[in-house]
Amino acid sequence: MIPRTLVASAQIPNGPEMRLYRRGEDHMILLEREELMSSRQSGSEVALATLTADRLGSRPKQRWLIGGYGMGFTLRAALSKLPQDAEVTVAELVPEIIDWARGPMAALTAGGLDDPRVRVALRDVTDEIAVGGWDAILLDVDNGPDALVRAQNQWLYEPGGLSVTRRALNPKGLLAIWSASSDARFSKTLAAAGFSIEEKVVRARSNGKGPRHHIWFAKPL
Repeated sequence: MIPRTLVASAQIPNGPEMRLYRRGEDHMILLEREELMSSRQSGSEVALATLTADRLGSRPKQRWLIGGYGMGFTLRAALSKLPQDAEVTVAELVPEIIDWARGPMAALTAGGLDDPRVRVALRDVTDEIAVGGWDAILLDVDNGPDALVRAQNQWLYEPGGLSVTRRALNPKGLLAIWSASSDARFSKTLAAAGFSIEEKVVRARSNGKGPRHHIWFAKPL
């Protein structure tokens, strides 16, 4: 087996250390000892964007917020579906993630960060949510509502945070949340916060194989 090589590391503000590894042509980011994301498993990250776009349809001048750049699969998929008059803001709390995207993972980035429709905001996604006027808010900042990368992210999944997010969406806007697994309690919290919800199970790999991941699609009532 090809050995895994450490490429770089970065500290999450008020959180643990992230490490970028490479094995052959594959890249993976670990949070302490847990694999947070991998270039071998991009299917559900792609689905987060494509399924959102399918649900929004062809409305003009869409404004999207993507919380967490990751390895750029969600952004690339969004750009492939959105028209030229769309605007996509990527909120990324860890600046090194963007550095890695332009450096050792440039092949995965495929120029997406330089697309004129894209704006990168190096700050907490909660600050960008508060700007409001979003047609879509896509969140992939944790492994799930109960598997947080940093404790401060809990706000995103609590009634108060969900209420702010609901008000930040345009009429007929859509909130999409990625998770490594289902969570019945969070589904109830979403509904109680004033959303109609749809839940979708998607495979981790682009070939339809791998672990089953979970996406909530939530529309303000």
